[in-house]
Amino acid sequence: MDPLAVTGSGFDEPYSRMDYNNNNFLEPTRLPFNRTAEPSAVSERASVIIAISITAIYSAICVLGLLGNVLVMYGVVRYTKMNTATNIYIFNLALADALATSTLPFQSAKYLMRTWPFGELLCKIIIAIDYYNMFTSIFTLTMMSVDRYIAVCHPVRALEFRTPVKAKIINICIWILSSAIGIPVMIIAVTRVTENGKIICKLKFPEPEGFYDNATKICVFIVAFVVPVLVISICYGLMILRLKSVRLLSGSKEKDKNLRRITRMVLVIVAAFIICWTPIHIFIIVKTFITIDQKNPLVIISWHLCIALGYMNSSLNPVLYAFLDENFKRCFREFCLPFRSHTKQNSFSRARNTTKEPASVSGKADSVRKPT
Repeated sequence: MDPLAVTGSGFDEPYSRMDYNNNNFLEPTRLPFNRTAEPSAVSERASVIIAISITAIYSAICVLGLLGNVLVMYGVVRYTKMNTATNIYIFNLALADALATSTLPFQSAKYLMRTWPFGELLCKIIIAIDYYNMFTSIFTLTMMSVDRYIAVCHPVRALEFRTPVKAKIINICIWILSSAIGIPVMIIAVTRVTENGKIICKLKFPEPEGFYDNATKICVFIVAFVVPVLVISICYGLMILRLKSVRLLSGSKEKDKNLRRITRMVLVIVAAFIICWTPIHIFIIVKTFITIDQKNPLVIISWHLCIALGYMNSSLNPVLYAFLDENFKRCFREFCLPFRSHTKQNSFSRARNTTKEPASVSGKADSVRKPT
């Protein structure tokens, strides 16, 4: 099938959120509120409203996601006592999310201009980043769940397995494994000129295109969603049984409280990812096996909401860290309010010296408590 002859509504490619979003969605003829009439001012206004709304949402996600995830990575690297296995995985997740949100300005420009003006090289890079984000995120969350399972259910073995060095090695392996899909999609990503003179960025599969298209959708759904979610569910199911059957896991109430707190944080992060990504996966799989009206405005709007929800997950994680983890909260506070934090520490130190207590209070940021 000649890709230049495709005049569908933008569902022609598999999982990359960008190549699905070709500009046909935003053409007035693609919003048929009155199918018996020619494109009208109403449909034109509707397409403009959608484009502006998408741009506004993407801009907010981009700013929040980039700042938040860069700050998370800074905190893990800057504070030596944040160098734990769990935080190493969080760094990997923040890196993938930061890369994904960095592509949103290009997406916004594409929506507003209704064409892809950035050339084929950037087309390849941005589509590859989209796939890398999807695979590295779910693989990292799966390993975080396995990590928590070992910490809760096998505390003795955890001493050997749960080390920062091994977490870094696992992160590298995750990126290598994700390259099995990231590199091929980068190779087959192309730009094409449509019949109306617009440039689109898409994946060009070999013949038969339909077969490889559907095969890719099914494989990605299984490898990047079904299997990881199944592993995560098993891990947390076993952890819940363990937590209910044992009152004290580590022999210390303080360590036990910390262990449960981190486990709860990882669970919330995993749940947020599944909630944000499930609509995209379901939408694509349904479209693969069932014929749907791709010109229906409700379908179009639903699809864009699913895409925005997936990107929103990349900006949501730093917010969850700030609310659920005291160490990250402290790091964020010290970064955003450095003078206030420094003044507070100096005042506390002077008060301690006045009372002539022998112990000194360290004003360094590295005093962040190390989680389990």
